[in-house]
Amino acid sequence: MEINNKKAAFEYYLLEEFTAGIVLTGTEIKSIRTGKASLKESYCTFHDGELFVRNMHIAPYDYGTYNNHEPKRERKLLLQARELRKLKTKLDEKGFALVPTRLFINEKGLAKLEIALAKGKKLYDKRDTLKKKDQQREIEREQ
Repeated sequence: MEINNKKAAFEYYLLEEFTAGIVLTGTEIKSIRTGKASLKESYCTFHDGELFVRNMHIAPYDYGTYNNHEPKRERKLLLQARELRKLKTKLDEKGFALVPTRLFINEKGLAKLEIALAKGKKLYDKRDTLKKKDQQREIEREQ
């Protein structure tokens, strides 16, 4: 199961990618395995030296009872201390953001979140991206 954030590549220049583990509850991992998650408006922030993903929507599990999870709760991300320090220094600079790009289940059955260090695009950059996409589509049609 793989859930992508297509809007991230359109809105930002993705500079460097990291794969992080996520601290989840039982019903959250079950919902992710059925593909009921969204990264659309999610972002990553530091809080007390720890990295968290906010606004990531994981739909409540259909068969969950009273202990079902909250859909948009803050979830802790697990990275090595060296990577956390590197990201913290980059985020302190102006114009950088941490954006979730892909949520997947690895071969061991664990949920992983791919995050990217990103720099925001200007409006004219977004237009260039659309233009290149259209040109590529035209080339593929002619072949």
